[in-house]
Amino acid sequence: MREYSKAKKRIDVSVGESVKILRELQELSQNELAELTGIPQSTISAIENNRIQLGVERAKVLARALNCHPAVLVFPGWDAEHESAA
Repeated sequence: MREYSKAKKRIDVSVGESVKILRELQELSQNELAELTGIPQSTISAIENNRIQLGVERAKVLARALNCHPAVLVFPGWDAEHESAA
């Protein structure tokens, strides 16, 4: 059997892009996500376009709606093997 190597990271994803990617993967519009979370559509748009910061509380609400851990949204480029938490 051939040995496989770990995939290399090809692009950096911003916080806003991670929200957009997860939303689109679940086939949700910004309006639908707004209804699920109570966050205005205009705010979701601003987050996705990196015009405003996500923030911890919004990350928790969006993570519940997008079925992921908040850290996936807040730290999209985190590499646990190479970065220190301290």
